[in-house]
Amino acid sequence: MDNKQEDRISKYLSAINHDMMFAELSSDYLERIGAAEILMGIPVPIRQADEDSDGGSVDAREIVFDMARIIGGDPMFVYADKYLDFIKHAAGEQAEPMLVAEGARSADAGNFEDACMLLRAALRIEPKSCAALYLYGRACKECQAEAEEDEERAAMFKAEALDTFEILTIMHPEFAMGYYFLGYEYLNLGLYLKTKLTWQDFLKYSSGTELETQDMDDDMLAGLRDEIEGRLEELEEPIKIEEGCNKIMSGDFQGGREILEPFCETGYKDWWPLWHYLGSAEVALGHRERAEECFKEVLRLSPSNTDAMEELAAIYALSGDEEKAAKYRNKIKIVRSNLESEREDQ
Repeated sequence: MDNKQEDRISKYLSAINHDMMFAELSSDYLERIGAAEILMGIPVPIRQADEDSDGGSVDAREIVFDMARIIGGDPMFVYADKYLDFIKHAAGEQAEPMLVAEGARSADAGNFEDACMLLRAALRIEPKSCAALYLYGRACKECQAEAEEDEERAAMFKAEALDTFEILTIMHPEFAMGYYFLGYEYLNLGLYLKTKLTWQDFLKYSSGTELETQDMDDDMLAGLRDEIEGRLEELEEPIKIEEGCNKIMSGDFQGGREILEPFCETGYKDWWPLWHYLGSAEVALGHRERAEECFKEVLRLSPSNTDAMEELAAIYALSGDEEKAAKYRNKIKIVRSNLESEREDQ
């Protein structure tokens, strides 16, 4: 990815390389492989601890992969440009596909962070590589899954995967599998309309015999299409709810309320944001008693929701019930104090 942009995950990837050894290759060896102008005086990563003093035992292929790991882990590494020059020199036109293939092997072996580093290096060589973007996005998703207990780490890999799949669909708009995974990213964010449109593109571009499906047998592809068609049917109600929420956020409180109100008697009645949006609409429409009921429902479903507490405190203050307003202000202080204590204990 573009190393000039904020790099969300380098701090996690670069840590993997902390035990990498560095050494300068001998001038004889560099002359022999035609890399003296590139690497003379430049320390390179070498995993072998017993290389010969003249560099005779050094495996240039392994050096290429380890250089890729270094620049994939830390795009701002001081010798990153030199390493890229050597990788291109050593592998020529095969540099990007070679790194993609090695990244795929790491992913197949379950070494997803290693795969990320190799694929990031491949993208430094060819930023538009369809295969590198696709595999990188998938590797980031796997890293997110492995980091579930570390919320910040999981969030960074999740954001990286989302951005990568979005870039993939922009750069390769006929690549069906990009839409498949991007749709799930949007679904997990609650962006149901975007999910629908994205999965419709998956169905559109997976209906033929495009290049991206050539390694997928007919049964597998048919299974994915059946899966997404079923998911699209399940999205009808969430899309309607999203429409109602968007109306309320845009100031159409009556319109949003009319859309959301019927869902209070469905399976969505235990989804606290539904009640929060309805409560906001009722406040704006001047229905304080109904708003009070909605925000209390939020707290029943989400007891530590300080936003709902603030809304209730404001409702009671406006109605002149300072005792109840003070009660909720005090609850807010307690919840925030408890959260702060938990953060300090971690």
